[in-house]
Amino acid sequence: MSQPPPETVPEPITAEPPHTARRPLLTQSWLDLAFLHWAVDPADVAPLLPAGTVPDTLDGVTYVGLVAFRMHEVGWFRLPGVPYLGSFPETNVRLYSVDAHGRRGVVFRSLDASRLVPVAVGRVAFRLPYVWSRMTVRHGGGTVTYTSRRRRPGAAGAYSRITVRIGEQVTEPTALEHFLTARWGMHTAFRGRSLYLPNSHPRWPLHRAGLLHCEETLVAAAGLPAPAGPPASVLWSPGVPVRFGPPPRRAPAGHLG
Repeated sequence: MSQPPPETVPEPITAEPPHTARRPLLTQSWLDLAFLHWAVDPADVAPLLPAGTVPDTLDGVTYVGLVAFRMHEVGWFRLPGVPYLGSFPETNVRLYSVDAHGRRGVVFRSLDASRLVPVAVGRVAFRLPYVWSRMTVRHGGGTVTYTSRRRRPGAAGAYSRITVRIGEQVTEPTALEHFLTARWGMHTAFRGRSLYLPNSHPRWPLHRAGLLHCEETLVAAAGLPAPAGPPASVLWSPGVPVRFGPPPRRAPAGHLG
């Protein structure tokens, strides 16, 4: 794996997107999100990242995220979102990365989704590690339960069952909460080269959450050490509308590269 130059300075973490997708490649909404995060050694993460990126760290530590939510009305360009095929539960295992231009992002190790057509499109067109799974998201009595069990391909039977109790709204995110959620792009490998795909959305409306139940094998199935204890952070959000822009043609002004 290639390394960004040592003089690269990561971009600041901002609650608002540093760019806007005026000509969106994709539009969608992320709804009813539960964010679970565990601290991991950057050395365990580094071999799993695309070339040209390294683990993004806070106080020398990086994190693995298990993020369960409802994808809502995925749309192409400026076309309306698709109500049925574009709306489905999803659960992601994600890592945190920074590239040679200082751009912070996420790297998806797996994306479980309950609609076969979006899974196939994501795998074939974007080379993303989508997996077809049986999934549900259920509300009840101030709690939300997310379930997922894989059908195919790979890591057959990997599953998760998460129940969180929605707590107080976050008015001032901590440094860690900001680091884990204010992410304005995705790093991936596409046709033999590294790719950065920017996104923009309103500031996250976050709530702290209590973790009532968590059984999962998705993190280990993604090639990471299985979590050995409770998460370092548990958050919930009602969600945001999201726009993905095309990959930038060159490094943004003000960054090294």
